[in-house]
Amino acid sequence: MHKVKRMISAASRKILLALLVAASLNPVLAKAQSEMQKPLDIVLVHGAFADGSSWSKVIALLQKKGYRVTAVQNPLTSLEADVTATTRVIERQPHDVLLVGHSWGGAVITEAGNHPKVHGLVYLSALTPDSGESVGQLLERLHAPMEGMAPDTNGLVWLDDPAAFAKVMAGDVASQEARRLAAVQQPIAAAAFSEKIGQAAWRGKPSWYLLTEGDHALPIAVQRKLAAMTGAHTVEIRSSHMSLVSHPDAVAALIDRAARTAR
Repeated sequence: MHKVKRMISAASRKILLALLVAASLNPVLAKAQSEMQKPLDIVLVHGAFADGSSWSKVIALLQKKGYRVTAVQNPLTSLEADVTATTRVIERQPHDVLLVGHSWGGAVITEAGNHPKVHGLVYLSALTPDSGESVGQLLERLHAPMEGMAPDTNGLVWLDDPAAFAKVMAGDVASQEARRLAAVQQPIAAAAFSEKIGQAAWRGKPSWYLLTEGDHALPIAVQRKLAAMTGAHTVEIRSSHMSLVSHPDAVAALIDRAARTAR
């Protein structure tokens, strides 16, 4: 009888211990679950010949989905300056981050994406240099050199002729809107294309790539090579280079999917 009582007592102690361990772990598990349920904050990085306002339609759609969204205002004076501007925005976000880069902004997020708060990268017809590589070297390697982009006396490259802007960047955007986009553009320093990436963030973090068939700024064949190189999940649409303006629904949908998957 005493042996049975001892066995019951030992079993009771094990059950009690298990309950105590479970109780002690419950707050930890609850906190981990809570962290996993928090949405990623979205940081948007514009490219050359644009500014943060080019994201307006996409921002509105993502905010409706409940995301905290911030558009970086890149100075476009150098790769380093743009990475610094983007990093400052990343550090101000209350949650972890999904970085989205359009065009030249792809090079920026490839470097800034190494920040520990960044959980994923979304490229929109964007440049994706490898570690130790500049955008100029990347385009040369892919036999897609930039043409007709001569810098002015200040070393800045502009696309300020409205007709040229519409043809190269915004072929499927209404003419009045394309003129507005041309009017608020930021020129980019030609020297930025020779600055090298330190560590390519896409080598260690998940990435997505929106391919834009009909793009006259970055040919679709080059985009496909870039997406394959990064191992990105791809979506392809018929669009000009300014997909964020002409197809904001498709862009917002891809960002939403990436944010859910990266988290």
